[in-house]
Amino acid sequence: MKILVTGVKGQLGYDVMKVLAARGIEGIGADLEEFDITDPAQTEAFIRKSDPDSVIHCSAYTAVDRAEEDMALCYKVNGEGPKNIAAVCRELDIPMLYISTDYVFPGEGEQYYEPEDPTGPAGAYGKTKLAGEQAVQSMLEKYFIVRTSWVFGYNGNNFVKTMLRLSDTHDRLTVVSDQIGSPTYTADLAKLLVDMILTDKYGVYHATNEGICSWADFAREIFAQAGKKTVVQNVTTEEYGAKAPRPKNSRLSKEKLTENGFERLPHWKDALARYLKEIRQ
Repeated sequence: MKILVTGVKGQLGYDVMKVLAARGIEGIGADLEEFDITDPAQTEAFIRKSDPDSVIHCSAYTAVDRAEEDMALCYKVNGEGPKNIAAVCRELDIPMLYISTDYVFPGEGEQYYEPEDPTGPAGAYGKTKLAGEQAVQSMLEKYFIVRTSWVFGYNGNNFVKTMLRLSDTHDRLTVVSDQIGSPTYTADLAKLLVDMILTDKYGVYHATNEGICSWADFAREIFAQAGKKTVVQNVTTEEYGAKAPRPKNSRLSKEKLTENGFERLPHWKDALARYLKEIRQ
């Protein structure tokens, strides 16, 4: 068994490779140095040479604000990249797992989004990730699309690391309190992705750690668990004024995981405790 993993310099790809190694499965790690996913010829050549049994596609353009000004590059990476990989997977008749995002939904209301619910992204990032989803679905029968949210992991920058860094120089921080979602530890998500790719239970799934919170609540829990005294002050999305629109509702239903026999991820507070221990070591 040989699995190609793209985006191994990122948080999720890094952890997927660790899980594969721990399970004795050969992982072929790739990032921009190995091949450019926006180049169809490079993509085909690398995947054919690697000859994997499946592909877990973790690489993406994730700079949400910058995407508003750099839509062309964002679309090349998030829309055309997955299409190029899917084309080779179709030729080789191998499964592909594509990582997507809560941003493909309008992000309104308080309902939990089901995998089959209508999409409707508000910003450039969400629109390009949806284009990637549509390419994979239109080209393949053997595919998994896994939408996740609010990821944090050992390898790379994330909200937890930013809050810890700022807490060293700030007694008080303003954090958005009207966006609700689920933090997701990439070490937990990676285990699920490897579980999935070893089955034929294809389709669209949602996967996050259990439980929901606001970004402000998340920050408070980070400081509480890390023993920091920094006070969190609530601010609205509008008051914060980010360049790109953010979903206020990122609640994702994980019932489909249960229905298909996959183990759901632990609660995000438990995940945070394990993550803080990991980065301290």
